[in-house]
Amino acid sequence: MDMSQYLEVFIDESKEHLQTINEQLLELEKSPEDVTIVNEIFRSAHTLKGMSATMGFEDLANLTHQMENVLDAIRNHQIQVTPDILDVVFRAVDDLEAMVNSIGEGGDGKRDVTEVVQQLKLIEQGKTPVSAEPTSKPSSSQIHTQTYGEFEYNVLQQSKEQGFTSYAIRIQLRADCLLKAARVFMIFEALEQVGEIIKSNPPAELLEQEQFDQEFIVTVISKENKEDLYKRIMQVSEVEEVVITPLDLEQIGMELQQAEAALTQTEEKSEKTEKQEKASTARQAAAGNKTIRVNIERLDSLMNLFEELVIDRGRLEQISRELNHPELQETVERMSRISGDLQNIILNMRMVPVETVFNRFPRMVRQLARDLGKKVNLEIIGAETELDRTVIDEIGDPLVHLLRNAIDHGIETPDVRRAKGKPEEGTIKLKAYHSGNHVFIEIEDDGAGINREKVLKKAISKGIISEQNATNLTDKQVYELIFSSGFSTADKISDISGRGVGLDVVKSTIESLGGSITIDSHEGAGSVFSIQLPLTLSIISVLLVEIQNEKYAIPLSSIIETAIVKKESILHAHNQKVIDFRGKVVPLLFLKDIFEVPVHKEEGDFLSVVIVRKGDKMAGLVVDSFIGQQEIVLKSLGNYLTNVFAISGATILGDGQVALIIDCNALIK
Repeated sequence: MDMSQYLEVFIDESKEHLQTINEQLLELEKSPEDVTIVNEIFRSAHTLKGMSATMGFEDLANLTHQMENVLDAIRNHQIQVTPDILDVVFRAVDDLEAMVNSIGEGGDGKRDVTEVVQQLKLIEQGKTPVSAEPTSKPSSSQIHTQTYGEFEYNVLQQSKEQGFTSYAIRIQLRADCLLKAARVFMIFEALEQVGEIIKSNPPAELLEQEQFDQEFIVTVISKENKEDLYKRIMQVSEVEEVVITPLDLEQIGMELQQAEAALTQTEEKSEKTEKQEKASTARQAAAGNKTIRVNIERLDSLMNLFEELVIDRGRLEQISRELNHPELQETVERMSRISGDLQNIILNMRMVPVETVFNRFPRMVRQLARDLGKKVNLEIIGAETELDRTVIDEIGDPLVHLLRNAIDHGIETPDVRRAKGKPEEGTIKLKAYHSGNHVFIEIEDDGAGINREKVLKKAISKGIISEQNATNLTDKQVYELIFSSGFSTADKISDISGRGVGLDVVKSTIESLGGSITIDSHEGAGSVFSIQLPLTLSIISVLLVEIQNEKYAIPLSSIIETAIVKKESILHAHNQKVIDFRGKVVPLLFLKDIFEVPVHKEEGDFLSVVIVRKGDKMAGLVVDSFIGQQEIVLKSLGNYLTNVFAISGATILGDGQVALIIDCNALIK
């Protein structure tokens, strides 16, 4: 049986299942006891394993099977979920994604996953996985508590009946202690001479590998009193502090009963939810026939054909006006309305929710926060907001860089946040929303904000601005300096950020999409990066203008308003012609001079001016006359005409003429 015909569907569905697994694993980290989440992950993994085996991708199926074993042990309460276990499962998911991508690119989907499989087998056997990468060390706040299972509780109870006392001993080593593992061994040896160690936190394996800060807890049963135990431990050199607390076995017993009751309740809920999910899946299967998968190339072809139709529609409208034939006009008007509706449908078909980009960020933020020893909560708002697919394809990388920047430069470490009176966990909000013909994406953090003086000092040292100009800059203008090429305020260069590249590329990418980016920041309180993007790039509304015998198009999204200005109202400031527009000084740009248009007719006593804006900057574009508003198809200038100043593309008008589209951002810059 030829499976190649199903390959495309297999790749699409595999990516959907892997995305679901990623999202649910992040949820599981927040709610480790929730069995319904584990069931959801297990279902997706099980489906992926079956599909892979059917398609003949054995490596993919085997790794998924091994991951499935671990998930099965978790949902049967044989294994307790920990961040270290989740790290291994996440690595397995990364390998699965790489295999699926390899298949999508025409490869065989094979990959060396021996290490991850070994780690998963260790977890399945109830052993602690030994990470190849440095594991994040437990913080002191995590070490102050010790939890006990039923077996440990029974041991403590029996030892009490035999006349032993149980203690939780918190030991802190000196900050300058060099051989931490050796000191731990000596402490263990001293305690085992007079008692028995039941448990340690972190576990003994991590203590041996020095995978802890300065503190650890041991639970000891002994007939010695607190003072004698204290003296024995303090005989070991480089011990800073020892706190010995007798254990309250009644309290531990009550906590175990409560945990057992909660577990029973969760299992009952899980059974109920599973029944509901089965019914829901059946309903979805019935409704699933109402959607079909369409290759994006077909949508692109449809869009190209419709663009030609828009050009012909403009031509028909012009002929209709010239002939002034009532029936022709009526037919053309009706065709315009229908093609307008058709245009909306086609554009909506190309619209994709921004969640397709946002979905990959929670994993990235989690990993980056762990690498940097920070606590970060990512809140995603408005993921259902839709953007044209061409914009979606380009916006991913700039957002990745801005998020990495927010985590590395913005959010402080937990100890610094505590000292400032902030919660240990920093928050980054990733928000998308519609406004007019634009989509706004905001990245807001409650971190350190931008230090104005530090930015200015760096900008002056790099020669970006002079010391004289620096004093006159507003806060917003100072923040804009971080978009300069090669600019970085990082004290230490790292792989995460601070190589002096990135934000200038972010800005140029967003501006190439017809968008803009602004910064607002309050030192000590956080920063907001706001990106404004057009809904679509292919068909835009413009104002057609005439300069001598040439026609140009100015995008409506950049225009504030049009005005007729008397020549005598023109003022001069700093060798620049300006006008007073509603109390603001607006510089004038004569397009006939900028585009070197041949002069065939002289100007009158009045100037036609289009007031355009980029952020908080404005300019007046001087033209000869306004033609009117029109929807046009944006065509690129091709490979031969790259880097044409202030021209973003061209369009074909109804009469067959070509009109160049003006890039207002370049003019205002």
